[in-house]
Amino acid sequence: MSELVQLLLERQPCVVLTGAGISTESGIPDFRSASGIWAQYDPMEYATIDAFRRDPEKVWEFYALRLGVLAEAEPNAGHLALAELERRGLVQAIVTQNVDGLHQRAGSCEVIEVHGSIRTAMCLECGSEGAVERPAPRCSRCGAIMKPGVVMFGELLPGEAMEQAIELARAAGLLLVVGSTLEVYPVASLPDETLSSGGALAIVNRGPTAYDGRADLKVDGGAGETLVRLLG
Repeated sequence: MSELVQLLLERQPCVVLTGAGISTESGIPDFRSASGIWAQYDPMEYATIDAFRRDPEKVWEFYALRLGVLAEAEPNAGHLALAELERRGLVQAIVTQNVDGLHQRAGSCEVIEVHGSIRTAMCLECGSEGAVERPAPRCSRCGAIMKPGVVMFGELLPGEAMEQAIELARAAGLLLVVGSTLEVYPVASLPDETLSSGGALAIVNRGPTAYDGRADLKVDGGAGETLVRLLG
C-alpha cells in the first residue's frame, strides 16, 4: 500500500479506470465469471443490437432484471473512496466500463461512461433520448420501443466518450485500474496509451489481468478494502 500511495502522490494527474469488479462489491453481478450474467443468459439472445431489433421486448425483460438489482444497490466503500480522492484533488477523472451510475451516486463528478448508461434509453428510429422510468419505454416522439442506453454487442462505443478516455489516459501520470481484467477492447488498450506516454500503471484487482506483467504495481485485492486505505 505504501508503494501505491507513493505512486498516487508523485505521479499526478491520476486517472482511474474501473470495471465490474468494483460494482460486484455492491451486489451487482459481473458478466464473465463462472457465476456471472453470461453464464445464465446467452448474450447473443439478450445483448446484441440484432437481438434488440428482432425482439425489443425480450431484451427489455432481461434489462428489467438488471434494473431491479440496481434499484437495491448502493455505492460501496470503493466508490466512496474514489469520490473522496477526487475531492482531495488526487483523482482527475474516472473512466468506467460500468453502466450502473454508482460512481455518480457516490459523489464523483468527472465520470466518463464508455459503455453507456442503463439509466437512459434512446430511440433507434428518430434519435430521441430519455431517462428510463420503466422497462421497454416508448419514444414520446415516434412511439417506437427505445433501446437501453448501454452499448450492445455489434455497436460502436460512444465516440466522444472514448476520445475523452484516450486523451485522459495519454496525459495521466498514473492510470489506476480498479476491478477490471483488461480484456474487453477498445477500453483495454487505455493502459497502452498511458505507458507509451511515460505514465505509470497500477492495478487493483482480484486475480490476474492482461497487464500484470507491464504494471508498475499490482495489488491483488478488493476495490473497497484497498481504496479506503489510500485515504489514510
